[in-house]
Amino acid sequence: MKLDRYIRSIPDFPKKGILFRDITTLLNNKKAFGHTIDELAKLFKKRHIDYIIAAESRGFIFGGALAYKLNCGFIPVRKPGRLPYKTCRHTYCLEYGTDSLEIHRDAFPPNAKILILDDLLATGGTAQAMTNLVKKLKGKVVGIAFLIELTGLKGRDKLKNYPLYSLIKY
Repeated sequence: MKLDRYIRSIPDFPKKGILFRDITTLLNNKKAFGHTIDELAKLFKKRHIDYIIAAESRGFIFGGALAYKLNCGFIPVRKPGRLPYKTCRHTYCLEYGTDSLEIHRDAFPPNAKILILDDLLATGGTAQAMTNLVKKLKGKVVGIAFLIELTGLKGRDKLKNYPLYSLIKY
């Protein structure tokens, strides 16, 4: 199944000059969504993943489904102030400022095998922030996976120390 057929491209969203890749058309197609999860599972079924971590909000959609398929735990990574327990934070740079992500301090034990998952790889800032959170909590990143990779933005360069997978490349 050619998954890019299920991605809708919307010009000038959220601002002029941006070509937005809308995944809702993949998500609402049960065959395409199921195939996406199956393809991601094939990549990691022999890796003995302990936990999948994913950033809000669209990463949650894929992360929860894939965690179920791989029989592992799912850990949400959120923007500051949205997790109820003690957290570990990582702040990172964007083109226009900074942003931060948080994870619960007790999200996983030391040496846990972690798969980082998100819907989109653009500049790599969010995924790199998640690798830093895993390091702070002494976990081991065994791979990073995306539904879509925007190759022209070179986000892969920030993540070159990890096995990286993307199902669709633009």
